[in-house]
Amino acid sequence: MEPVEKAKLLLKFINERKAIDPVLLEVGGLTTIADYFLIASGSSTRQVQAITRHLEKRMREAGVKPLGVEGEQGFQWVLMDYGDVIVHIFYEPAREFYDLEGLWMDAPKIE
Repeated sequence: MEPVEKAKLLLKFINERKAIDPVLLEVGGLTTIADYFLIASGSSTRQVQAITRHLEKRMREAGVKPLGVEGEQGFQWVLMDYGDVIVHIFYEPAREFYDLEGLWMDAPKIE
């Protein structure tokens, strides 16, 4: 699966769980760690957990497993590494605090 296809599929799946303000950034020209960052948030740690579980399930059904998942202890910030796409799912106050969109403001947004 091409990185952009994977990124758009993850965006579709994250929207199925009504994630708050999902943003897909093309970071490949700015870093070597990934081609895309998908950043979204939930209104509670329970919603962050539900989004995380849903993404894992739907991507597994599509034949794609994450290389790693971090942050499942408190569900304040969950990072899901899909190789060329990294998903950041935040509890909303944590997203505001870390401001990844501001950090990667030079990255083009994919609609």
